[in-house]
Amino acid sequence: MLSLKNGFYAFEGALHVYSDWGAPSEPGLVEWNADSLWKSEYQGMAKGLLCFAEDVVGMQFCLKDGGVSRFDPETGEVEVMAPDPEHWAEMILGDHELWTGFRLAHEWQEDHKPLPVGSRLVPITPFVLGGEFTSKNLHVLEAVKGMRYRASIAVQIRDLPDGASVNLRVID
Repeated sequence: MLSLKNGFYAFEGALHVYSDWGAPSEPGLVEWNADSLWKSEYQGMAKGLLCFAEDVVGMQFCLKDGGVSRFDPETGEVEVMAPDPEHWAEMILGDHELWTGFRLAHEWQEDHKPLPVGSRLVPITPFVLGGEFTSKNLHVLEAVKGMRYRASIAVQIRDLPDGASVNLRVID
C-alpha cells in the first residue's frame, strides 16, 4: 500500500493511514510504532502491534499475527478484524461510516473546522465510561497526546469488572 500511496487521509479525515517516515506535523509508521512515543504508556497492552492507520477517534488499525486487528485506545483491547490487509480494505470501503467514524468527523467539522494534520477527535467523557458517541462529546487533540491520555484510562480500568465504579485519575 505504501508503494502506491505513502500515507493519506480519506473520508474527510476520518481515516488516517500513516506514511512510512512521517512529516514534521505527524509521525510516520516507524515513529508511531516506537514504544517511546505512546505504546509504553499501555504497559504491554499494545505489544506486538504494528499500527498502520487510525479512525477519527484514534482507534488503531494494526497488523498482528498476519491479520488486521483494531486496538481500542480507551480499553487496550485488541479485536481481530480481517485475515489480511486486502480484506481490511474491503471492509473499510464497504462501510466506511462504521469503520472510520465518518459521521462524527463530518458533524464535528461542520460545527468547527477541518481537523488539523496529526490530530484526532477524543471524547470529553470517555466512551468506555459512558460518554456519548456524538460530536458534542468530542474535542480535537494531537494524536500522540490522545493516545497517552487514553492509555492512562486503559491502565486504570483494565482489571476492573464490567459495571465497577471508577474514580478517574487524570495525569499530565
